[in-house]
Amino acid sequence: MEATVAERGQITLPKAVRDALGLTKGTTLHVELDGGRIILRKNVKDAISRVRGRFPMPEGVTTDDIMRELRGRAPGDPVDV
Repeated sequence: MEATVAERGQITLPKAVRDALGLTKGTTLHVELDGGRIILRKNVKDAISRVRGRFPMPEGVTTDDIMRELRGRAPGDPVDV
């Protein structure tokens, strides 16, 4: 795949790349230089912050309950009897 640098230094990422990474208008990318390479990284923290607080938990359920359900019992968790 190729992208051409426009007059103002802008490039258009190929649609396949945008679709594969879920890049939409306003997505923030981190730009790094590595020798002669340009590395673009999707800012995952930005994506998480946009959805934070939008999904209410059922009454009586805590974040710890959800994490325990997803990941299993963590060291130091109380043992259910």
